Amino acid sequence: MYPQFPPGFRFGMSTSAYQIEGAVDAGGKGPSIWDTFTAQGGTVRHGQDGRVAIDHYHRYESDIALIAAAGVQDYRFSFSWPRVLAGDLDFYDRLVDTIVANGLRPVPTLYHWDLPQEFEDAGGWMNRDTAHRLADYASTLVLRLGDRVRDWITMNEMNVHTLYGYALGDHAPARGLGLGALPAGHHQLLAHGLAVQVLRTHGARGVGVASQHFPVMPASESAEDVAAATLFSDLTNWTFSDPILLGDYPSELIRAGVGVPDAQLDRDLELIRARLDFYGVNYYEPTMIEAPRVGKDYSGVLEVDIPDGMPFSPVPVKSDERTDFGWAIVPSGLTEILVTLHERYPALPPVIITENGASFHDAAPGPDGRVHDERRIAYLGAHLAAVADAIAAGVRVDGYYVWSAIDNFEWAAGFDERFGLIHVDFDDLSRTPKDSYYWYRDLIAAQAP
Repeated sequence: MYPQFPPGFRFGMSTSAYQIEGAVDAGGKGPSIWDTFTAQGGTVRHGQDGRVAIDHYHRYESDIALIAAAGVQDYRFSFSWPRVLAGDLDFYDRLVDTIVANGLRPVPTLYHWDLPQEFEDAGGWMNRDTAHRLADYASTLVLRLGDRVRDWITMNEMNVHTLYGYALGDHAPARGLGLGALPAGHHQLLAHGLAVQVLRTHGARGVGVASQHFPVMPASESAEDVAAATLFSDLTNWTFSDPILLGDYPSELIRAGVGVPDAQLDRDLELIRARLDFYGVNYYEPTMIEAPRVGKDYSGVLEVDIPDGMPFSPVPVKSDERTDFGWAIVPSGLTEILVTLHERYPALPPVIITENGASFHDAAPGPDGRVHDERRIAYLGAHLAAVADAIAAGVRVDGYYVWSAIDNFEWAAGFDERFGLIHVDFDDLSRTPKDSYYWYRDLIAAQAP
């Protein structure tokens, strides 16, 4: 019934701080760019925000116990940079102690999009100095927690944060810079390189990054659509992985666009390409791109809208099934992108699927006390089979983490989209494991010893 994976393959679940913690000002925590963004009208569905989220800050002990009871080995979470900046490290001491006490390996992410607002006010990721502020932050955390945390992820989905938050206006900080956002991407890559250096200096055993990847297809075989799809793939797939894994940007256009003089850029790239122990891949769906058609309305095609003047436009991927978020369900795309990464990067580190999951609008627990989410079970089963296919094709994949452990605040989509294996009643914040939680538990238990 279940795909089998090699000995030592690790199963996990993932979350992020802003999406679950709440406790917006506990411990003196200041605002992040997401606190600012959600406070503006019209930015999030129904005007919702993460001030309470699912109150994980106060409920972490029972949440971690539920996650551990599923039989996973790893728990990926993130730190709130504004909380750490305020000196509230005691919370993360308690959290990490609880994770370890429950037999889980903590795999924290340093940066999952919640930049302190004071750094955004100083230029945010368009300011090179922000990369050095992240290195300081990494030092604070590894010195405090490095005796218990040995495996670290530096950054999460730099491509998505740069595109949605800096090139467009759909996520915080909503800069709308278009291709002028490339320096923000470079400074995040520099932050990654500096963080790797800091973590290694202080004895981190495993260091990696979490990058979103997906196949990009042209809408037709026309030269215009192929060129648009190639540029989009360069910007979203390879602008962040090529510097890390090859030591350069994928094109002269992008290299020039980051706005760094050549001599300094070469020094930066040498730092950015520091050796990694694993490479995290987040996968949800493929993308189809066409050259913009004059007079065509592209609004509402994807979660974000590509503004006029950009040299590409997304169009819906053909798929028999979609999640309730509207995303195409294409498990073979995961196999395809893993094989593509393996072929593109001769020195690709072992891969961990650091995010994969689906939003379905699960109903509240029924009369039997259960949340029946058969579509999520089918989704996870198909994508785990796709991972097994990639392994059979020669890709080394060492683990798989479901996004997400628990229903949460889904960024600009608010609380409508439920990705969790554990259901949350957003009124009373009670937790109920879904059928997919038990399915995942049984799959893990069924792995050959």
